Formats: sequence, C-alpha cells, structure tokens
Amino acid sequence: MNSAAEAASTSADVPEQRDQVAGKLVDRFAIWSGVAGLVPIPVVDVLAVGGLQLQMLRRLSQIYGVEFSQNRGKALIAALAGCMIPATSGMGAASALKAVPVINILAAGFIMPVLSAGATYAIGKAFVQHFESGGTLLDFNPPDYRDFVKTQKEMWESRTRSRDRGARSTTATSSP
Repeated sequence: MNSAAEAASTSADVPEQRDQVAGKLVDRFAIWSGVAGLVPIPVVDVLAVGGLQLQMLRRLSQIYGVEFSQNRGKALIAALAGCMIPATSGMGAASALKAVPVINILAAGFIMPVLSAGATYAIGKAFVQHFESGGTLLDFNPPDYRDFVKTQKEMWESRTRSRDRGARSTTATSSP
C-alpha cells in the first residue's frame, strides 16, 4: 500500500472521518475533472474525465475497504453515467463542439468543464453513499441511484453558481 492510501485509511478509521475524507476526495476529483474538461481536443477530454472518475472510484474503494476491480469500476461508471443521459450526452456534445471553430471556445471554456465536474461529483457521491451503506462494487445497481445522482448534480451546480456570484460581487466591490 502506498503512503497516500495508508494515510487515507489511517485518517478514515472513524466513520465520521472516513466520510469527511471521502467528501474531500470527491470534491478534489470533481475539480480535476473540470480541469480535464478544458482539454481542447475532442474525445481526449472525455477520456481524461473517465480516467479521473475511475481513479476516484479506486481511491474511494480504498477508503471504505472495498475490493476494487478496474474492469468492474469502468463498467459501473459507464452504467451510472448512462443513467445520467442528459449530463453525459451533454459532455459528448460539448466535446464534439470543440472541433467547430468559434463555438469551440464556448465548449472548451464553459460547457465541458462544468458538465465534467458535475458528473464526477454526482458519481462520487453516489459511490460514497453506497459504500457507507456497506455496499461493494459487486452489488452496486446504477438505476437505484438515478434520483440521487440527479440531486447531487443539482447541488454541484448550485455550489458553482453561488461561488460564481460570490466571485463577481468580490470583483465588483474591490474594483476602484
């Protein structure tokens, strides 16, 4: 086990601490997925986000002491993303728009990062809830989490909007 995994498992021995560590991990991977959404090359951005989501699932599995299988993880993330059809089809469309001149700036700079971060956050929170209830990768059923994922995605979007409003108001009040 590497030192990061040991630190996560040591600090996550108490359920409250484990939930806190997992929440911070999901937040961090959501932000990194938003950054991956900035990759200007269509399809590569989606692959990068998928890789980050898989890594997040692996790390969450470590925190909760759940056996991780990369193939099973890929299948579950794909199935869970499929339950979020509007968000995932939006990611594909935003990625494809990066190939269209002028529109690519909007897709690369605004749409894809937000969709990527929101989807990763929602997927991470779904797995945290599942692992907290004693579930494993083998008994995870993506359709059972459809409403939960939708709610988590909305929470991420409201967090993003409130941060944007706060940043705009700070900028407006700090300018001379």
